[in-house]
Amino acid sequence: MKTKKGFMLRSVAGRHVVVAIGKASVEFNGLITLNDTGAYIWEKLSKGITYDALLEGMLADYEVDEATARAGIDSFLETARSANLIDED
Repeated sequence: MKTKKGFMLRSVAGRHVVVAIGKASVEFNGLITLNDTGAYIWEKLSKGITYDALLEGMLADYEVDEATARAGIDSFLETARSANLIDED
């Protein structure tokens, strides 16, 4: 999985936002605000990662049980997919 090209994570005034750039900005107006965990997931996805590796990273980097980590990842991915921000290749 990987984030689609044309979207970048930026920090603005202490907040994490994803903005569209280039051609993507024609189709996607606005920005997406992420919390720290969302920014973590976005960063991992931007480099390309499998679900299992993402889960493993969450469990290593956050004090969270597997069920909670899975629920958070699944929720993030569902939202990102519905906004057409993820390439599944």
